Amino acid sequence: MKPSRRSTMVAGAVAVTVTGITVASLVVAVGSYASTNATKVLDVRTDVRDLQPGSPGPLDHARARVELLTYKGTSRVILRVRDIDPAVAGHTLGAHLHTGPCVTGDGAAAGPHYNTDAIAGRVPATVSAQTEIWLDFTVSPTGSGTARAVVPFVPRPGNRSIVIHQDPTDHHGVAGPRLACVPVSW
Repeated sequence: MKPSRRSTMVAGAVAVTVTGITVASLVVAVGSYASTNATKVLDVRTDVRDLQPGSPGPLDHARARVELLTYKGTSRVILRVRDIDPAVAGHTLGAHLHTGPCVTGDGAAAGPHYNTDAIAGRVPATVSAQTEIWLDFTVSPTGSGTARAVVPFVPRPGNRSIVIHQDPTDHHGVAGPRLACVPVSW
């Protein structure tokens, strides 16, 4: 029996991109997410969608939860994935916020990584964990993984996706083939 699908989204105010934030102020903002001042922009629980439906993969029966909270121009994103094939325990999978939608069987539909520099028209755009939302996680022996990212910007609303890749993210933002995605819209 396939688990039922439940999706919950909470709308909130979304601020424009903030640049020039210091590491010290980002650390203060991270600690403040526990306070009631943070705005929960997104809370989605859903099945992970297969981007390679013709072949078996470790995420074929996985479920995910994605939370996006904002506070003073920063964002905290939490990705939790469960029901991953435990045969890949110990392997790290790259995961990133992408600009396009999550479409089963069509990894290209997700578009490129959401990059705050590119969205703001900065050329060249810097590729880093501070300009993009990188959510790599290591699969546990029980078939789950959790990732958290705090970035000094608030992503603009849209029909987006968290794409899960085959490999860990390298310093260029590359993480191998797209295996699955999680739809996120706000």
